[in-house]
Amino acid sequence: AARLSGGGGEHRLVSLPLSRIRVIMKSSPEVSSINQDALFLTAKATELFVQYLASYSYKHGRGKEKNALTYSDLSHTAEECETFQFLADILPKKILASKYLKMLEKEKRDGEVGEGEEEDEEEDDEDEAVGEDVGS
Repeated sequence: AARLSGGGGEHRLVSLPLSRIRVIMKSSPEVSSINQDALFLTAKATELFVQYLASYSYKHGRGKEKNALTYSDLSHTAEECETFQFLADILPKKILASKYLKMLEKEKRDGEVGEGEEEDEEEDDEDEAVGEDVGS
């Protein structure tokens, strides 16, 4: 019999807490009940995925030089490896706050320029519509 939860010195088949995984799974509106086998398989698959992500990031990252896995290794993997690109939003590259503020400022300026151009186009459209009404 498989031990799904352990106490004391028992060997566990999964390291992640099943109760937390159950809570996450139940947070989906489509899920009404969770079979114990499905819970265990989800936990095991998650562990294997995290293990694969970590080992891949370690092998292909700079952390190998320091004999450590770093956040930048993970974010680089999420950005560069097609398999893990769906994690790019969750593992963004770290940037300094000053760089982020400059990026926001630039986006704001670009947005204002873009909005000004759109307003000019709308005014041109309105002028044409008024011209059509007057001519008919």
